[in-house]
Amino acid sequence: MNKFILGKKLGMTTLYGEEGAQNVTLVECASKVSLIRNKEKNGYQAVQLEIDKTKNKKFKKEFRVEEIKLEEGAVLDVSIFEIGDKVKISGLGKAKGFQGVVKRHGFGGSPKTHGHKHDLRAPGAIGSGFPEHVVKGKRMAGRMGGKRVTSKNIKIVFIDKEKNILGLEGPVPGVMGRVVEIASVK
Repeated sequence: MNKFILGKKLGMTTLYGEEGAQNVTLVECASKVSLIRNKEKNGYQAVQLEIDKTKNKKFKKEFRVEEIKLEEGAVLDVSIFEIGDKVKISGLGKAKGFQGVVKRHGFGGSPKTHGHKHDLRAPGAIGSGFPEHVVKGKRMAGRMGGKRVTSKNIKIVFIDKEKNILGLEGPVPGVMGRVVEIASVK
C-alpha cells in the first residue's frame, strides 16, 4: 500500500544515539482525507488530503492509489510510517528573490582593475551580430528559487506518535512552516 501524508516543516535538530550525532529535519504531520475519487465517477482512483496552511487557508493535494482503504473525513497520522522507511518529499523550495548572474548562474564576473570600473558583477556581452536579438534561454539575472523541489530516498529516523512528528535524515525543501508532501518510495 502507498503511504502518504501532508506535513509542515518545523526546522532542524540533532539527535544523539548509538550511531553518534545525527542531524534531522522535523516535520509535523496531521492531514485529513477531504475527498475520495473513484474510477466510476472520475476515471481514476485518488485520495485528496488537506492540511491547514494558515489560519484561513487549507492546502490540498491528491495522491493516486490502486485501491482505496480510507474514508472521507479520516485523519492520517505518523503511525503509518516506520523508522527506516524511505520516502520522497516534495514542496516549494526557498525563494531567493531577484538575483544577478553571479549568484544565480555562478558567473565569474569581470576583473577589478585594468579599465573595469563598476562592472564587477555584470554579465558581459549578451548578444552577437547575427540574430540581432537576445536568444531565448540566455542565462541572465532574474528570480531565483521558489520552484517545486522533490527530494528522494529520504530516511525516517525518528517518529513521535504523540505529537505527530517525523524526523527525516536528508534535505527537506522549503522554509520553516512550509507544507511538504511525504510519500513512500515504491
